[in-house]
Amino acid sequence: MMARILIVDDTPGNMVLTSIMLESEGHTLFCAERALLGIDIARRELPDLVLMDVQMPEMDGIAAVAILKDDPRTRAIPVVALTAYVMKGDRERMLAAGFDGYIEKPIDYVNFVAEIRRLVGPQQTSGQE
Repeated sequence: MMARILIVDDTPGNMVLTSIMLESEGHTLFCAERALLGIDIARRELPDLVLMDVQMPEMDGIAAVAILKDDPRTRAIPVVALTAYVMKGDRERMLAAGFDGYIEKPIDYVNFVAEIRRLVGPQQTSGQE
């Protein structure tokens, strides 16, 4: 299962950790430390999935996902919120804002990989399910 995934996160440690987990699954990665750069990369590369930090300087992930979902070129790309927001109702708030999924920080490897697989699906069938 090889997908092209864009990670948008302003925290270097989170970017490294997320990248390592995704590369270990064989995915191709694009990385952006700011939302506007992430939007530009998404429009240019049309990745299979975008992982978007919610809290970032300049523009937060909620504003960025609104722009991606408003653009006909990027509207169909699933965007997952990566967030330390774990209060009751936050998941629903993120999904209502336009995110297609929600992954809590600190990231739990097993849940993270399962959510990525759910969103990008089996790109190529290996005969195993």
